[in-house]
Amino acid sequence: MPGRKAGSVAGWRSKPDEPRVEGMKSMTSTTSKTALRLGLASAIAAALVSGCAGGPAAQTQAARADVPAQLAEANAAVELAEAAVAASPHNAALRLALGDAYLDAGRFASAETTFTDAMDLGEASPRAALSLALAQIAQAKYPEAVELLDIWGSEIAPADLGLAMSLAGQPERGIHLMSNAIRAGENTVKMRQNLAYAFAMAGRWREARLMAQQDLPMSEVNARLEEWAGLASADAYQRRISSLIGAPTNIQDAGQPVALALSPAHGAPQYAEIESFPSPVYDGAELAALGDVPALSSTAGRVHLATANEAETAATLTMEPAPAAPAAPSNFAKAFTDVGPGPSTIERATARDSLAFVSTPVVQRLPAAARPRIVSPVAAPVVSRSADASHLVQLGSFTSEAGARRAWNIYLSRFPALAAHDMVITQASVRGKRYWRVSAGGFDRSASAAMCRDVRSAGTGCISWSAANPLPGAVN
Repeated sequence: MPGRKAGSVAGWRSKPDEPRVEGMKSMTSTTSKTALRLGLASAIAAALVSGCAGGPAAQTQAARADVPAQLAEANAAVELAEAAVAASPHNAALRLALGDAYLDAGRFASAETTFTDAMDLGEASPRAALSLALAQIAQAKYPEAVELLDIWGSEIAPADLGLAMSLAGQPERGIHLMSNAIRAGENTVKMRQNLAYAFAMAGRWREARLMAQQDLPMSEVNARLEEWAGLASADAYQRRISSLIGAPTNIQDAGQPVALALSPAHGAPQYAEIESFPSPVYDGAELAALGDVPALSSTAGRVHLATANEAETAATLTMEPAPAAPAAPSNFAKAFTDVGPGPSTIERATARDSLAFVSTPVVQRLPAAARPRIVSPVAAPVVSRSADASHLVQLGSFTSEAGARRAWNIYLSRFPALAAHDMVITQASVRGKRYWRVSAGGFDRSASAAMCRDVRSAGTGCISWSAANPLPGAVN
């Protein structure tokens, strides 16, 4: 649970009766269990339940925590995991385990790089996405984390997704997600305490108290609120994550060692010129006029929800720069007034949150066409098509096929290397809604990972995926 000062993620996971994050993978190996522990996957699930009671055992364990010993253990786990990756650099599972070890050691920049590598190598799972988002949040990379959570949101349990959104600077969105889940019947300890924490991050201290006291002894509620208040400031982003997973704070992280940097499995991709664009996979009707297309926003903004009239361009959920601090000192003080528990407490705490809000998977706006530039007459190099065309790179997801087709041409103008690859449009159904995903085909695994790194370096989302293992929600 947020605020629990835990010493070891592995300690939480050793309890067989504790719940696991839905959809997350567990890993077994002869390698050290310490090195392969799954940091975030159980941190959000197990910490919230086993720590929410705040009983004497948990307090005693926290009081006995030996920080230097904990750090030494985490560093030892990192060394073991790094050695395993060095021996098998293209093993996605080992990269994932190394990312977990970096998280436990408080090395969030290294964790972000490593989780990205693992996903590029094919470990495209909700657990990997949630872990990567956590590492990004710990560095205040909120837009990147929210984009990732939007992509994988339908595969992540609402309690975990709501908490992650709250930590990523969108507490009101997290509140809506979890309030609706409670009304729908998912009224669990974990959900209630995640919701209480989200209320606190939004500065809604009255509701935070109402929800927290559902599961905490009254004598501990005030202390819990004070602890959350200490984590609510805009510059406490790293402490919030460290507190959640029991990692050390203020660790100087120089990043993943250069020797472990991911390189293509079969050498660097070859480049060659081509004479013409390949024909797209789909030969449908004439493309609609491109018209005015909104640009991808790189700045923070308010939440915009897609409406029925926005048939071809769903709105992008952006975020405020940081989790909201308490609106005023008086609001925080009022939270400490006695509020009698009763059967209507949850209803009172969630009264402001409409049932009409639905956690809808949000897709990108059509990317803006690149402005004309004066370039040399030399043809841009493009990646040659691979004989082992087993992988694709997803560039965007749209609410109409026409929108996806138009976007492809814009992606081509931004990334000329895509010209050597086929446009592949696939349909997806997520929570009853239909989407069209635009991908580029004709890559092998290493080339698709390299292409995605280039695309992401330009500030655009990209997912490398295997044709044999379609992304969640894909319609056959």
